[in-house]
Amino acid sequence: MSYHFDTLKVRAAYDPALHNQAVSPPIYQTTAYEFRDTKNADGLFALTEPGFLYTRVNNPTVDILERRVAELDGGSAALALASGMAAISYTLLTLAEGGGRILASPYLYGGSSDAFQRIFPNFGIHFDQSKALIDNPSELEKEIKPDTKAIFVESIGNPTGAIADLEALAALAHRHGIPLVVDNTFATPYLLNPIQYGADIVIYSATKALNGHGNLIAGLIVETGKFPWDNGNFPQLQKEEYVLRDRSTGKKRSFLEAVPQAPFVSRIRLTYLNYFGAALGPFDAYLTLIGIETLSERVQKQLENAKKVVAYLEKNKHVAWIQYSGLESSRYYQRGKKYFSKGIPGIFSFGFKGTIEESEAFLNAIQLWSYHVNVGDARSLIVNSPKTTHSELTQEEQEYAAIESNLIRLSLGLEDPEDLIADLEQAFAKVFGAS
Repeated sequence: MSYHFDTLKVRAAYDPALHNQAVSPPIYQTTAYEFRDTKNADGLFALTEPGFLYTRVNNPTVDILERRVAELDGGSAALALASGMAAISYTLLTLAEGGGRILASPYLYGGSSDAFQRIFPNFGIHFDQSKALIDNPSELEKEIKPDTKAIFVESIGNPTGAIADLEALAALAHRHGIPLVVDNTFATPYLLNPIQYGADIVIYSATKALNGHGNLIAGLIVETGKFPWDNGNFPQLQKEEYVLRDRSTGKKRSFLEAVPQAPFVSRIRLTYLNYFGAALGPFDAYLTLIGIETLSERVQKQLENAKKVVAYLEKNKHVAWIQYSGLESSRYYQRGKKYFSKGIPGIFSFGFKGTIEESEAFLNAIQLWSYHVNVGDARSLIVNSPKTTHSELTQEEQEYAAIESNLIRLSLGLEDPEDLIADLEQAFAKVFGAS
């Protein structure tokens, strides 16, 4: 039997022996775990025996979340972290460890772009941000350099709604022996499974729609278990200083040997997570698990609300333009039909037709919408991205990323759409007078 959205996977990943099939997953609020004996400890540290070491590295509640999201995405394994930025940073630090380049889209969350340009170069990692990555993938071949280690995109860009041609990008990446990394935060596994289109690593800020209730910070990395990490481009997965030693035999093994189904996330878990921290706490993992149980219903309601709000804004004389890939006028409309058969995520932006002072008066007049920087929340959110989420970027960087100064981003929640439209209407009226 097939399902529109496999709810059984949402409920999956229980170990009956450990979790006793509890209706709600238990919270293992513990620092460490008792070893049965010295042999058990040796096996856990050598990765020859499954189990838990220390909650900075792994935890039973976090483990349920990791296995559940891996199942939803069709991956072989996942790693949960303390934030989406930790997921991005640990992924790219691992891929380009020791120096290298990442070919990236410019249509990204402002914090990602800012970190790419100003933080990662301190570690010898440089980024080539190219519009062709989204707008014309056929011209990208020349952008791949000998030291390019990965292609990085958001499946649907923040805040422009730019949709990546994942199949074309995966084919390009694989011709050059590098992985395609997709930040799928806006879409969630309900609307899109990037792995089905060739992605090798999928990243989430679970802070957003995966959890959906604005009450935690969390991130996830999912890998497919299919990428050939032994192709010579990623010796860091076999580095001598990171091999695993079986203390009973003295034998050393690389992550590729020890965890062939998940060498990438295992390497991050026992190096960057182990030494740098950014561990997800068990209670936050529990909250994310509870949020995922309503993922399909929330996301479906949000995208339906978005359609109605877009229809209202299309007719509003104070709206200069709308960036929403569900419109036939959008340059990404055909890709939206291909990759988002259930609908476009309920997050989009529009151009405010007026002065900066008038746009600020409009935002200050909003009553029902929440004015803050999260997305994918159960409540509807509104924000002026150039002044907030992307304010770290220079004017030139904002222009290159297609972020106009009058851009306002909307993230639809679960309220009644007519109420949301009425709130926008009264805010416009306060600025420009009643229609």
